[in-house]
Amino acid sequence: MAVLAVVSAVGLLVDDRVLVGAPIWAKPFKFAVSFVAYCLSLAWMLSLLPDRRRVGWWAGTVVALASLVEMVIITGQVVRGKRSHFNHATPFDEALFNAMAVTVVILWAGTLVVAVLLLRARIADRASAWAVRCGILLALAGAAVGFLMTQPAPGQQRGVSKVVGAHSVGVPDGGPSMPLTGWSTTGGDLRIPHFFGMHALQLLPLLVMVLSLLAPRFARLADDRVRLRLVLVASGAYAAAFALFLWQALRGQPLTGPDGATLGAAGLILLAVVLGTYGSLRTPLAPRATDAEAAPASKDLVP
Repeated sequence: MAVLAVVSAVGLLVDDRVLVGAPIWAKPFKFAVSFVAYCLSLAWMLSLLPDRRRVGWWAGTVVALASLVEMVIITGQVVRGKRSHFNHATPFDEALFNAMAVTVVILWAGTLVVAVLLLRARIADRASAWAVRCGILLALAGAAVGFLMTQPAPGQQRGVSKVVGAHSVGVPDGGPSMPLTGWSTTGGDLRIPHFFGMHALQLLPLLVMVLSLLAPRFARLADDRVRLRLVLVASGAYAAAFALFLWQALRGQPLTGPDGATLGAAGLILLAVVLGTYGSLRTPLAPRATDAEAAPASKDLVP
């Protein structure tokens, strides 16, 4: 994926072709970078498994191979100057898109196996354990949004239309969009909750790492109960934000143009985060053993 990211970056510089309103090499570049982050995170999570590592190894291998097959198809279609997603223009294009659909299902199923292993695993640090579990469950939910994109958009018909499925809701794909991301600025875009959900796999564990780095400087963060509660608050807020992005997209509303209902829901989520964070930090610190209490135990260790 790292190699494909470099190849795609070069393609962006030397190939000026545009497809569906975006540089033709933008899609393989974004997919390659996303897969780098996804697979590295998944590999790190597999290292946390105290047992059943062989099952985890097979599940991770399946995810890696499915990702590779999908990227080969996406890149191959770019070379041909054809769109990879939702393409039913010819029997060959349709066969390639159907093959991609199968690899996505396999990738999702492999990640689900890893999620089950992590839910059953005994991980010593509870904050890390729940960050990993919530992160991978949200990643599965985010990946599942991709299945909504394959449904026929208004005016499309299976077996008749050359394109069946869309990223945008309420507007055609390829219209005015945000820079870099390419997300629609005139209608809903299912890529937003898809992206946001899948990258919980990195962001929630990253929160635990930040809390652990700050723990030596802030006594409350040294308490594992405080870190656990902060992680649970963050996970709940992340899930609520994911649901909000999905709801907004399905209503055909662009991220840049939220209505009153969207802003109200966002305000409630923010209020819940503030109250949850305050409550977590107000948790009484766990009592520490005094030197006098620890001394007898230390003597017992001396032969």
